Amino acid sequence: MTDTKITSLDVARLAGVSQSAVSRVFTPGASASKKTVDKVRKAAEELGYRPNILARAVVSGKSRIIGLVVAYLENYFYPEALEKLSNALQREGYHVLIFMASQKAGNIDDVVDEMLDYQVDGIVFASVAMSSDIAERCQNAGVPVVQFNRYEDRAGIAAITSDNFGGGRKVAEFLLAGGHERIGHIAGWEGASTQRDRESGFMAGLSAAGRTVFAREVGNFDVDQAREAALAMFDVPAEQRPDALFVGNDHMAFMAMDVIRHELGLSIPGDVSVVGFDDVPPAAWLSYNLTTVRQRANLMVEETVKALLAQIETFDTATATSIALEAPLIVRGSARIPEGWTTT
Repeated sequence: MTDTKITSLDVARLAGVSQSAVSRVFTPGASASKKTVDKVRKAAEELGYRPNILARAVVSGKSRIIGLVVAYLENYFYPEALEKLSNALQREGYHVLIFMASQKAGNIDDVVDEMLDYQVDGIVFASVAMSSDIAERCQNAGVPVVQFNRYEDRAGIAAITSDNFGGGRKVAEFLLAGGHERIGHIAGWEGASTQRDRESGFMAGLSAAGRTVFAREVGNFDVDQAREAALAMFDVPAEQRPDALFVGNDHMAFMAMDVIRHELGLSIPGDVSVVGFDDVPPAAWLSYNLTTVRQRANLMVEETVKALLAQIETFDTATATSIALEAPLIVRGSARIPEGWTTT
């Protein structure tokens, strides 16, 4: 070990190139020939040189860091989607810092302050409620923001979601086509745009057929509360039970199915059809075989990265756009399949 700090000038001398060539090799997106890259990286490895990312950020004004705010990792959808998002940003030469927050906007202020202290180039809020104050602070700091799987109706804030309204409506149409008479709903957290839109679409689909929801409980996207909601809805005399159930996400639907089958001894889909939303990996497991609405995580990630980089590159939040991606119904075995429909 040595106390002498190896610099880019040392690497340049050993590699026989200019100091600016060394800088280009270690700058994402910069141009350098393969021959130069090979010489510089070989010299850097011999000397034990590592570029000072923080110093570069001070000089360039760009940290190449994206802040990712996460509130809800219990749902299978988020770990998988956020891994895809992190990988996609890294491919674009950005580093990702993950910050945890609560579902509601209460502690977001401190998280945003911390992110801005890190001089992040952009922020992705994943299923996190945003106040108008937070949006204004980010805009004043010149830091572009994209919401992932949530949206706020504010100018200058890009949002990438599924078509939650359309997905909810598809569920209603599917269950009605299956001949169900008593259709229930376990809602998620009512402060979430995803929940509001899914339920609005679901109710619109029922209303178009002259129907209303038979029973409704709130699970708040929480498995324990989903269990209580399922018990309240189904641990009653048969004539008071729904014969079909739409659950606000798969995470809660799995708990509802476990309660219905294992605690109450009912059959799925014999006694009750169950439909979820998200299409997380366990939905396809034989133990659940859950009919659900698919959130296309790959497309959502692709659009999120495009929306964020467009704002970073143009320094203009006027480029911020909101996109709702089509969400297909995936038909499996947890719900009665109407005539003419097939499993996906």
